[in-house]
Amino acid sequence: MSIVLTDFARPRLFPREPRRNTVQDCTPEAFERHLNEVAPVAVLAGYAPFCKLHVHRNWTSTRCLAVPITEQNRHLLRTGYEARTRDELPVLVRWFEGIEPPVAAYLIPILYSREQLAKEGTSIDADWGVVGCMYTAEPVETPMAPITMMRNALGVDEGGSGVPLDRDAYLRAVDFWNTHANWRG
Repeated sequence: MSIVLTDFARPRLFPREPRRNTVQDCTPEAFERHLNEVAPVAVLAGYAPFCKLHVHRNWTSTRCLAVPITEQNRHLLRTGYEARTRDELPVLVRWFEGIEPPVAAYLIPILYSREQLAKEGTSIDADWGVVGCMYTAEPVETPMAPITMMRNALGVDEGGSGVPLDRDAYLRAVDFWNTHANWRG
């Protein structure tokens, strides 16, 4: 099985101007090489048959991305409307500023099959393409953000995957994201 970074994931995980809330101490090439040479400690089913999550022990200094919201840090939450690409509609997002999360114990790349990526207009020279990565304290999936589930349900033309909304998964995600937020550094 071969894995590559997609053009969608590369600037998010390895931006031109480094950010503290992206993959640290690793080049995109070294990241790809690690995923292809080191077996994951677990493989989890993704939200659809074309999606897999490879759980790797963190070999970098990358920090956990989702942080619990507490009374002590609630005042550091920020919000804004943003789009992930020029073609997507902006949606409301929230994040922390000014916090120092712990180093993640696991990196969990989100993989899409070559066939699904082709449906979404991306051609890759590998079996699987990385579309994102979770940085977590536990070897479990962070629930997809509810807005991402909605975007996926809207279809490929709106930046999604075309997978219908799963109401139970959506409500579980709302429970998690009501008490957690990402951070920016």
